[in-house]
Amino acid sequence: MTKFITSGIILLPLAITLVAPFFIWLFRKNINLRETVSFVAATSTFVSVLSLVPKVLSGHIYLYHLFTLLPGITVKFCVDGLSLIFAVVASFLWIFATSYNIGYMRSLKEHAQTRYYFCFAVAIFGAIGVAFSANIFTLYLFYEIITIFTYPLVAHHQDEDAYTGARKYIVYLMGTSKLFLLPAMIMTYVLAGTLDFHLGDMVHGIFPATADPMWVTVTYILFIAGLAKAAIMPLHNWLPSAMVAPTPVSALLHAVAVVKAGVFSISRVILSGFGIQTMDALNLGIPTAYVAAFTIVVASVIALTKDDLKARLAYSTVSQLSYIIIGVTMLTPMAVTGGLAHIAHHAFSKITLFFAAGAIYVATHLKKISLMSGLGKKMPWTFGAFAIASLSMIGVPPVCGFVSKWYLVNGAVDINRVILLTALLLSTALNAGYFGPIVYKAFFEQPRPEVNITEFKEAPLTMVVPLTITAMISVLLGLYPEPFLQFIRIMMK
Repeated sequence: MTKFITSGIILLPLAITLVAPFFIWLFRKNINLRETVSFVAATSTFVSVLSLVPKVLSGHIYLYHLFTLLPGITVKFCVDGLSLIFAVVASFLWIFATSYNIGYMRSLKEHAQTRYYFCFAVAIFGAIGVAFSANIFTLYLFYEIITIFTYPLVAHHQDEDAYTGARKYIVYLMGTSKLFLLPAMIMTYVLAGTLDFHLGDMVHGIFPATADPMWVTVTYILFIAGLAKAAIMPLHNWLPSAMVAPTPVSALLHAVAVVKAGVFSISRVILSGFGIQTMDALNLGIPTAYVAAFTIVVASVIALTKDDLKARLAYSTVSQLSYIIIGVTMLTPMAVTGGLAHIAHHAFSKITLFFAAGAIYVATHLKKISLMSGLGKKMPWTFGAFAIASLSMIGVPPVCGFVSKWYLVNGAVDINRVILLTALLLSTALNAGYFGPIVYKAFFEQPRPEVNITEFKEAPLTMVVPLTITAMISVLLGLYPEPFLQFIRIMMK
């Protein structure tokens, strides 16, 4: 039996991430203090999130009603197992991203660094807010905060390419949220009479049995289209276009805040909004899973064609995000476990890949995979970490991506869906096809004659240490996946 606790303690991570950007701005003329604030805020946020874990694992759910705007329209927060998966990942990886940011931004002598750190911190505030949202209205507010404050990060270089990519980014994400997500929220309130998630029970959603099935189905489709941060095709093109941003921003987009907010929100809406019973009764899950399967395979095929490293990683992200969607929409315990676990497992591995890409650029100014032959001997730590994270994306044990895929494959077998199983297995082969050559080139090919690698060396330690640690954590989570699996189990009780 789930027990609810009303406690303002859940506001502490939100308060820290809300205040931190203003201190970053306050210390804008002292770069050491400015970056110290980011470190302190990231660590404090992580510790405050961890303090919520014991009660949640004992079967409790935190709730806190902040204020009411209109009858039925409230800003309300919760912390349950699903909240902690996202919040723990976002707050923990912020610590490593801060170290990496320092090495990257200082090495390249980037402009507007205070604005950069300010927006980065607000994006984490938005991510924690999404994770802790107890209703659709609160989730909508924080979802939009992420979009607004990551726009300057995408446009950071302030050149033609940056503005083009940022424009597509904001049009896609703000456009879909206004055209689809906002109407979905209104229709939910009309049909269900509430916007509060049904917490502590994944089976029964918030829609009553008397709700018109056709309109419930329309509402569901609007939610899936409105949450375009999940990058399900055809609403994915903003993500590769956003690769014009600095590499740490790409890591934020792909591993920590933005895309994870998308797949988390879809998972929350499906499991705590519609519920497995409604999803099954209206046959909403499997058609969505087929769209996700299509995205997985097609994005992987496109990734094979990209010579630009960040572009290949971007399409890899489009593909990998749909593992989460396919898992949640198969609606079986095994599949849901695999999908939700992949929120965390993908985050650690993908941030390692983007950290490595940035380290390569800082050390060599190379972006093309075809020019990276022999670099592994000059940058063994960076390419070693890249190789480990690549194994996770492929699904090779003992790295954590294997755990997610094991649950997903078993979930597809449980419901006897050959198409979904084929897509999962085919994507594994495709992942090997576009990651394997990168590692092979780096370690086993001779350097290209037009690239003089003799003076190349590893990027600064502030960059190499974080990517090495996140790669090691990917292995540890593969050997011992319990930290995140226990959050999922507590949801399913």
